[in-house]
Amino acid sequence: MPTQENPVNAPVLCRFVSSLEKIMPGKAPFLFVSQLRGCRNERFSVQLACYYQESRPSSFMELSLTGGLSEYCRVYDVGLVSAGLPSYGDADESELLFTAPTLVPDVMRPLEKGVRLLPHQWRSFWITIDPAGKLPAGSYSLTACLRDSKGEWNEKAELMLTLEEQLLPKSPLLYTNWFHADCLASYYHKEMLSEEHWKLLESYLSSAAYSGINLILTPIFTPPLDTEVGGERPTMQLVDVTCADGGYRFGYSLFDRWVSLCKKYGIENFEISHLFTQWGAHNAPKIMAHKNGKLTRIFGWETDAHGEEYSRFLRAFLPDFAAHLKKSGLAGHVWFHISDEPSLSHLESYTSAVNLVRECLPDFPIFDALSNVDFYNTGAVKTPVVATNHAQSFYDSGVTGVWLYYCCSQYKKVANRFLSTPPVRNRILGVQLYLAGAPGFLHWGYNFWYSQFSRRLIDPYSNTDADGGFPSGDGFVVYPGPDGIPYSCTRMEVFYDALQDYRLLCLAEQKLGRETVEKLLQRGLPQPITLETCPVEAGWFDQWHAALYELLND
Repeated sequence: MPTQENPVNAPVLCRFVSSLEKIMPGKAPFLFVSQLRGCRNERFSVQLACYYQESRPSSFMELSLTGGLSEYCRVYDVGLVSAGLPSYGDADESELLFTAPTLVPDVMRPLEKGVRLLPHQWRSFWITIDPAGKLPAGSYSLTACLRDSKGEWNEKAELMLTLEEQLLPKSPLLYTNWFHADCLASYYHKEMLSEEHWKLLESYLSSAAYSGINLILTPIFTPPLDTEVGGERPTMQLVDVTCADGGYRFGYSLFDRWVSLCKKYGIENFEISHLFTQWGAHNAPKIMAHKNGKLTRIFGWETDAHGEEYSRFLRAFLPDFAAHLKKSGLAGHVWFHISDEPSLSHLESYTSAVNLVRECLPDFPIFDALSNVDFYNTGAVKTPVVATNHAQSFYDSGVTGVWLYYCCSQYKKVANRFLSTPPVRNRILGVQLYLAGAPGFLHWGYNFWYSQFSRRLIDPYSNTDADGGFPSGDGFVVYPGPDGIPYSCTRMEVFYDALQDYRLLCLAEQKLGRETVEKLLQRGLPQPITLETCPVEAGWFDQWHAALYELLND
């Protein structure tokens, strides 16, 4: 696929390309970049796109980085994964990169050996540049050089990065991407909460923090999420329960270890897993207890969540847990869930559940995902987490403090991060969260490597749609690497840029005022930015960044 920039006699072409382009094997990229700009503690992403013209795969080539930025770079080989369900059948094709099943560049493997290119394919190497505030303001160069093993030729690409004096502030946005601890044990075939499992947890929690997660789903009991009615997920329970003398005793050593591990990597906020089942809050989650010398399941799908026994359990456990949280200095850093995505048909059951929990936890916030403003108006949920395509009804009703989320159902008009989603529709969320004044954002799939309803373990490299349950990519943004090392993906890195956009806008608001920032973002656009209307041109991000820095540097 030679172009004017790719002479026929050159065996390979390499160019720096924006992170806002998904480099498909059979399509020439066009968002070439030679300059980046940002704050001193910002993390930058750029791609090195390579096209090989020969008819056979290349030998292993050397990719080297030189220049003032080279020591702050990490290089990843972007691998192809299968997208079996790009989106639902009624999606707007103009909003997606593709609608037919295909192979998609996504998983990022650390580049450890030589580079091998395939004939007549574009391939991408993802480069993260992370000065971490160690470099003073100024301009710095980066040169990527691709050499063949015989030293007969080399191709170079050059980039300049301008670091501004400003530093991004700590994010005020709470961001949770549900962390599925059981999936780690299942995939790597480790005993739950064994020392090998704790090593996996540490590796993946570290990666979660690096991706911007600062509120972590904490499985005090096995989370009753996406579990087939009557089925079970593997037991993942951080609270020790003992049945004794007609009551219960509770132990928190595993929970305390979890908290300590999260804090080690800067995750300071904890989202307690749901206390009632999904789809109605009718049943209790799976809870194991020591009873008569054996570890026994004492609650589950067969348990009426509003019956005497489970209510008695919660009245014993929740005040005891609250006292432990306060003693541990976690007051103000813990949020509780009742049941995921209740609807009006569940109002009676949900209200009964939440009233009991509020009675036992008067000093802790409770929040849940829901999308019906009439349900909110009943007062059952004080802090709603609302789907982005339903949020406007809450804003129109004057509701404030609305958290936002998206999942498989948000595939028209709004932002998302499916494999088929253009990167600009992934990154725009940071601006949208800022303009909406959202205090938090939730996504359900950090590493959900089960099929829909948790019926079986899947291979996320070949099965990205949970056995056809969700559009490809919805369930996870990390891949399981060897030796317990998580592999990031291009979608997660672009999403991190969205989080950095949010932080930059908060910095600008501190110095320029919110009105000035909002006007700058809306400048020159045919219609206001909302959750359902947004710019889709990659160049727009550079434009408002440049205009903002001009104001900040005055």
